[in-house]
Amino acid sequence: MAPLDTEIRVEDEDGILTMLDWAAQEGWNPGEDDAPSYYAADPGGYLGCYLNNQLISMVSAVKYGEAYGFLGFFICHPHFRGQGFGGVIWNAALRRLEGRTIGLDGVVAEQPAYTKSGFKLVHQNMRYSGPSTATMPIDPRISIIGKGILPSIIEYDRNYFPADRTAFLERWLEPMNPIRRGVCVVEDGIIRGYGVIRAARDGYRIGPLAAETPETADLLFRALAGSARGQMVSIDLPLPNEFAVELAERYELSPVFATARMYKGQDPNLPLHKIYSFASYELG
Repeated sequence: MAPLDTEIRVEDEDGILTMLDWAAQEGWNPGEDDAPSYYAADPGGYLGCYLNNQLISMVSAVKYGEAYGFLGFFICHPHFRGQGFGGVIWNAALRRLEGRTIGLDGVVAEQPAYTKSGFKLVHQNMRYSGPSTATMPIDPRISIIGKGILPSIIEYDRNYFPADRTAFLERWLEPMNPIRRGVCVVEDGIIRGYGVIRAARDGYRIGPLAAETPETADLLFRALAGSARGQMVSIDLPLPNEFAVELAERYELSPVFATARMYKGQDPNLPLHKIYSFASYELG
């Protein structure tokens, strides 16, 4: 049992920077500029458990809309593991999202623990990484995501996420960000897919990446990964999407890190065959 004198605090944006540092120490390779977007998604969604004013465990419990939430950043400091402190912050997160469908991308080893809390496995994910061999395509259908098309991209994203996440995407897709780039494919005035690449602690990460067809996904991947040719790139894909696996292997990326997508509540039944990479394992 954890001591009763622990304190749960809501973390500010600086606190999210600490969470990202802890995630980096766990080998999760967060983005260099993730904190502002994460904070914008839900300023009250980042919790820390403190003992004698020392941060000992953390979690994100981000609310989307009125009926969905996502758990991430579930980390206990190595010196305090096995003492119940993870359970303290975990229970605080579940209380915050009570009454909602809750998603998470958990490490496979923790899947039995999540099952005990009412989560059910829906599918496995895999991070694929490797040096980018892609060459940027020259194609008139490709556009940089700017302010003008941003509302349409946010509307398009609703097809691939269980709830509206406008606040998050407005920061995630912020134009002119020097270490983050969003592109989309537009055919006959209709958006056919979009994706984002961002600088990470090690190389670059691509996500989200959603497309109507495998051919469009390939075009988007080349437009993104081609901008980082020769450097490490990673995508976090749902394994049921065989087209996404083929895409990763086509560009010589290798599987490096598995997670389990689980839900507590109703499965939102996302169209996984059109999702080629999630935005992040922390926020879905």
